[in-house]
Amino acid sequence: MLIGGAVRAGRQRVSLRSRVTWLAASCVAGAVALVSLGAYWTVRENLYTQVDEGLVQKASNVVDGPLLREQSGVTYPAALVTLSDVEIAVVRANGSLEMQVGDRVPPVGNGEIAVAAGDLDRNLRTDPKTDQRVLTVPYNGNALVLAQSLGPTKKQLTDLSLVLFLIGGGGVLVAAAAGTAVARTGLRPVQRLNRATERVARTGDLRPIQVDGDDELAKLSHSFNLMLAAVADAQNRQRQLVADAGHELRTPLTSLRTNLELLLSAEKPNTPQLSEEDRVDIHDDLRGQLDELTQLIGDLVELAREDAPVLAHERVDMVEVVEQALARARRRAGDVHFEVDLQPWFLFGEPHALERAVLNLLDNAVKFSPADGAVRVDLRPAGAGYAFLQVADAGPGITDTDLPHVFDRFYRSDVARTLPGSGLGLAIVKSAAERHGGAVFAGRSADGGALIAVRLPGTSEPIPH
Repeated sequence: MLIGGAVRAGRQRVSLRSRVTWLAASCVAGAVALVSLGAYWTVRENLYTQVDEGLVQKASNVVDGPLLREQSGVTYPAALVTLSDVEIAVVRANGSLEMQVGDRVPPVGNGEIAVAAGDLDRNLRTDPKTDQRVLTVPYNGNALVLAQSLGPTKKQLTDLSLVLFLIGGGGVLVAAAAGTAVARTGLRPVQRLNRATERVARTGDLRPIQVDGDDELAKLSHSFNLMLAAVADAQNRQRQLVADAGHELRTPLTSLRTNLELLLSAEKPNTPQLSEEDRVDIHDDLRGQLDELTQLIGDLVELAREDAPVLAHERVDMVEVVEQALARARRRAGDVHFEVDLQPWFLFGEPHALERAVLNLLDNAVKFSPADGAVRVDLRPAGAGYAFLQVADAGPGITDTDLPHVFDRFYRSDVARTLPGSGLGLAIVKSAAERHGGAVFAGRSADGGALIAVRLPGTSEPIPH
């Protein structure tokens, strides 16, 4: 356990600057190694190919070239006079020498004898004992053997490998130095970002930090500024929600306090007494204000839960969700009736949140519908993996001025201010739709009333459990 802790502590002590330096050096070392290896093998193949081609050309010059005749009557190829860097011999089929040039005899093996016997057209090999490249071709019923040492070629390759090693090592050192310089200068924005992060954590100050340049680190700083702006916006919206909630709660609480004080004052001696009719009116006002306060608190709790992250999803049958919401809405719809057309639609989500959103749509439509009016509820697929749930009424509709704000929290039109409600119902609908990957839209219905549409992703095929 102690060893593991020491290893982790050692890892943590490696700074980002050191990691950048090692990364630069390692990348350059790897690139240099690959390039050097490729260059070495390319040059090696070219040099060995040149040796083979040179032997083939020399053999061709010997076989096809003119002959020289000595005074003794012996003839031999004229090209033999110019071949000083190779060992040459003519070998019979039995392995004996017909002729040799110079003091050294090229290596003769089974391949050379096979060429002399006519079993092979040509034989090219490397002799491991003498480290020579040996070429054998037919010649006047025998075999012409040429052998050239590979020593000069291997010396060139050794010199090349040494040069590549020195150049590669120098490149790695330069890369390490450059990586250190880049890390030292390039990480300054990171240090500035680190100081800004500590400042935000310590003081809660969400002022953006200075951004210089347009590189990746500058983009990181810009993203950090966007995050600060998002946090600041969330704080502002939270403050606005608290302020709006406080404003909305103040009205029913003030009315409750006024009515309660009036009832309490009427019970004191030597004070005017309330008539039975006034007392009933005050009791009715208290019940209405309590109902309004209860609804407002419930909407605030629901909206706070809608803003929370989604923890779990389950299979949802939207037809079942809409029918459950309709059952609840019919009980308080009075003489308003519903015209329903539902087609199958399934998705993964939160049934409670979706049912609350649908119920809010239905209650909103009922609230603005005239007596004996009809509310049309329609659910049908729209293609591309989406379906639309539309709720339309025949009420006064939504004015062009109110249309952009109907889904804002606590927003109530001039017509809605005279009706019960908190201004949070459609905001809850919007929040539930967006949490499920959908969207909300508002417009006018065919009857001139309001049309609220919710787009939800999903499928028309049942989702297996």
